[in-house]
Amino acid sequence: MPRKRLGQRDGSTSGRVPSSRVRKSPEPASRWWLKGGAVVVFVVVFLSPYAQRKVPELIQHLVFSLRVRVPFFVDLARPADLSLNHTVNMYLASERGVSLGVWHTVPEARGQEAHGKDAAWYQNALGDGSPVFIYLHGNTGTRAATHRVGVAKLLSALGYHALVPDYRGFGDSTGEPTEAGLTTDALYLYDWVKARSGRSPVVVWGHSLGTGVATNTAVRLRERGEDFAAVMLEGAFNSARQHIPVHLFTWYYWTFPGFGFFFPEPWADNKVVFPTEENLKKMRCPILFLHAEDDHLVPIQVAQQMYEVAASAQNAERVKLESFSGSLGYLHNGLYRDPLLPGIIKKLVLSL
Repeated sequence: MPRKRLGQRDGSTSGRVPSSRVRKSPEPASRWWLKGGAVVVFVVVFLSPYAQRKVPELIQHLVFSLRVRVPFFVDLARPADLSLNHTVNMYLASERGVSLGVWHTVPEARGQEAHGKDAAWYQNALGDGSPVFIYLHGNTGTRAATHRVGVAKLLSALGYHALVPDYRGFGDSTGEPTEAGLTTDALYLYDWVKARSGRSPVVVWGHSLGTGVATNTAVRLRERGEDFAAVMLEGAFNSARQHIPVHLFTWYYWTFPGFGFFFPEPWADNKVVFPTEENLKKMRCPILFLHAEDDHLVPIQVAQQMYEVAASAQNAERVKLESFSGSLGYLHNGLYRDPLLPGIIKKLVLSL
């Protein structure tokens, strides 16, 4: 008869209590507090600074990728779709990491000759002696907006070259819009044009936001001992005397509802100044103000104030103000339709 193992009870298989009956003693509450405190310290000390840097970047990337581009369904690389038949689309690098989409429309008289030509032909065409206009547009939409296309067609019909860029962050141009960045883009495009246009006069036409960019760029040129042939300021605003209710680049920083409650406004560190009034005191090139009396965004009085500042800095022969009756209904964007505008522009060019 086999012997029973010492310590083994009849009817059992082991001298140990089944694991299902083993109860662990509860962990002291103090240990939980220590672990929780360690996690909090780690998050505050190590993760919070990282999150403060990265979360805004992620939000900004999301915002830009979802930003609505108006007008809809327009291929900016195909200006011919908008009846700009003697226009080439190109991309220029204003600085590292920034690519600008730019349209170049040649004078209408060269339209047939331009058919089927490549970008190199268009660049060479800038040296044909015709005046060159750089059009700096306002703060929403792209170079395909109706009134911007209208300006390019108007200038071409007058026998001038028209270059219409989208600033960084606008249209299909890369980068983030800032005041300094937009000024850099305009200055780069001027230098690019000047290197190819020889002695042809280069005129800058700024509209709305573009008036601030134009005067900033004019001052930068002045510091280099250069000047634009002339500057046209359409619908010019004055941040020194005019209340601007929204950030000029709010469209770029569009966010989902409620984001502003949890995160600071992305443009908080992107201050916009555009000291147009101070710039006008430093400029020495001819200046032409264009303004509609029924402009619903910038009152005509603002243009009159800035005209007086610019005329005092130079003289009434070099600074002009052309106002357009409110009965015409041009508001802020419609001046390009005025039948008298071609003559006004021709007069400016002939005076250069």
